[in-house]
Amino acid sequence: MKLDNRIVDENNPTFIVAELSANHNGSFENAVELIKEAAEAGVDAIKLQTYTADTITIDCDKDYFRIKQDTLWDGRTLYNLYKEAYMPWEWQPKLKKIAEEEGLICFSSPFDKAAVDFLEDIKVPAYKVASFEITDIPLIEYMASKGKPMILATGIATLADIEEAVNACRRVGNNQIAILKCTSAYPAPFEEMNLRTIPNLAETFGVISGLSDHTLGINVAIAAVSLGAKIIEKHFTLCRADGGPDAAFSLEPDELKTMVKAIRETEKALGEVSYNLTDKMQKSREFSRSLFIVKDIKKGEILTEENIRSIRPGFGLHTKYYRDIIGKKAKNDIKKGTPMEWNFIE
Repeated sequence: MKLDNRIVDENNPTFIVAELSANHNGSFENAVELIKEAAEAGVDAIKLQTYTADTITIDCDKDYFRIKQDTLWDGRTLYNLYKEAYMPWEWQPKLKKIAEEEGLICFSSPFDKAAVDFLEDIKVPAYKVASFEITDIPLIEYMASKGKPMILATGIATLADIEEAVNACRRVGNNQIAILKCTSAYPAPFEEMNLRTIPNLAETFGVISGLSDHTLGINVAIAAVSLGAKIIEKHFTLCRADGGPDAAFSLEPDELKTMVKAIRETEKALGEVSYNLTDKMQKSREFSRSLFIVKDIKKGEILTEENIRSIRPGFGLHTKYYRDIIGKKAKNDIKKGTPMEWNFIE
């Protein structure tokens, strides 16, 4: 998968996305500062959301539209929540330009066809399908038809839902697909993350897989990278105390920076399958076990368990020859502390 100038695959570093979401709190200046802080933290991309309250739901007070699922937003209507979280569309071309000046890729989650058309006009390099939109097959087909990489979040998706969404992309000729394991709980409990699904998604659907993470802290994201996640998305705020719809499960700038550093260190540690010794490891073999003379031995004396031992360091004969040596006669006098050699025996 190619996102703008970045290749996202198993041979390249994890693609780290800072989700700006509603954490601008209605302030363009906050949004700009978030982008600059994200760039300072070392992420690869900033993600926006492109919708209006009217395109994502309707203004209705019926029970269907009121949140009552033991969430951060219980008691509110969907319309009022999205009206608060909304990012004005006129900000987005400006924010995209600022992000690119900071060296970041900027893309978005569109929530209707008009949003896709708008994002096409400002030339975003990819589309993210939000968790709750994964069942909107016509919208996914329309996004995918633009030929841009498609990143699908699975927060409320069954296996069948994921298959439908992937097929929708492929039906319109788009095979640039990534699937993010996601748990749509805010914050998400650790015991519900099931990170082992990440490599299974890649294997099952033949795609890049990753994590859209709503847990508190950074540990889950780091664990996901160790399991093969090639995209990590995390919500990001200037300060949780400032409040806002997503603040409670978002990282602050220092935490985001720590996460990026930890992910890069994890990638280095993962390395590749290798049984070769580095120069340092080879040098350290000097402190391994080998056979040594541990008592002075006279010519003709029998080598025994008392005068030959397996000890550190590793300059003597390999310990696997211990039984072959014991019982043999010494060819010459040998001093204590001498590494054992074959030519010491008759």
